[in-house]
Amino acid sequence: MIAAARPIHHPADARVLHVDADGRLSHHDRRDWLTLLRPGDVVIANDAATIPASLRGTHLPTGRAIEVRLAGRDSILPATIDRVSAIVFGEGDYRTPTERRTPPPVLRPGDGLALGPVTARVTEILGHFRFVTVEFEASPARIWEAIARHGRPVQYAHVPEPLAVWDTWTALAARPVAFEPPSAGFALTWAAVAALTARGIRFATLTHAAGLSSTGDPSLDARLPLDEPYDIPRSTARLVNRARPHRRRIVAIGTSVVRALEHAARATGGVRAGHGLATGRLGPGSRLQVVDALLSGTHEPGTSHYQLLRAFVPDAILTRIDAELESGHYRTHEFGDSIFVETSRDSGSGIRDPAPGARRPALGTRNRNGRFNSTLNPEL
Repeated sequence: MIAAARPIHHPADARVLHVDADGRLSHHDRRDWLTLLRPGDVVIANDAATIPASLRGTHLPTGRAIEVRLAGRDSILPATIDRVSAIVFGEGDYRTPTERRTPPPVLRPGDGLALGPVTARVTEILGHFRFVTVEFEASPARIWEAIARHGRPVQYAHVPEPLAVWDTWTALAARPVAFEPPSAGFALTWAAVAALTARGIRFATLTHAAGLSSTGDPSLDARLPLDEPYDIPRSTARLVNRARPHRRRIVAIGTSVVRALEHAARATGGVRAGHGLATGRLGPGSRLQVVDALLSGTHEPGTSHYQLLRAFVPDAILTRIDAELESGHYRTHEFGDSIFVETSRDSGSGIRDPAPGARRPALGTRNRNGRFNSTLNPEL
């Protein structure tokens, strides 16, 4: 696959690879992904806005330059921003790949960090010399102001131009809680939401604090995803819980939505409304209780997002997906192409059969250039 190097949410040539419940693969223009939905489906998206979570500053005991990337907290409530976990780098910036970044100076509990207009203190080393708990020495209002004025979006070397914070916001962006964008939502527009609701497809949102996708260190990456807080509105939980007895599919826009819904249903099987903290990792041993299909970005083997796909399809099908994405030169990372995966009939999870008589709409035809002629409004 090819790294998507430009921060464009809706590139005209964006594609989606469809993997149906029988493991059949097909290629489509991404503007046509709505035709993969069925009347009666329930689509859930993450409406988290992205925080400019990269803070440059100084390690006060040594005077050395550092970059602190906020990585996690226990709640999305605004007042909890005073205590966060963070990944710390030494001098340098995103132009250097994370795996080649200079390590920070030795960090110890009590070390002060000057981060623009605020200071913070290391309070705990979390099992790795670069992974720490940080407590800010300011009020929550002052911390938020400092992040807004001094912070930059977390960025990686595959995108050469500096990102603006609005490059990381989806069309649905609301509460600023995510440390990296819930980028599957870049495929959504409000026109698309209107189109799917007009087709009898229900739509709702939740808020999940999507975390870092990479740290540059294999041992730290193996711990991803970190615990991530979320909030599920009562109306969203009610919609999901009422749909499932009627065998209506629950379609998640992004892996963060899968994590939130599955964690909220872990105790009883029904999605519980309210605040929670998604823990653990979904993978090949996970039985999905809620989600039946996923629209996501394309992900490379070894990443936590890729591991989550193993909860949807067996490894044999995932190997075929990898080969198809590679041969088709799909673009990966947050501004890349997409994949729409239905839970495999072989996995034993979720809804396997469509409602009686349900038919999938035609997807249009290829033109002589190999592009699909859209059956929907091209603005979607």
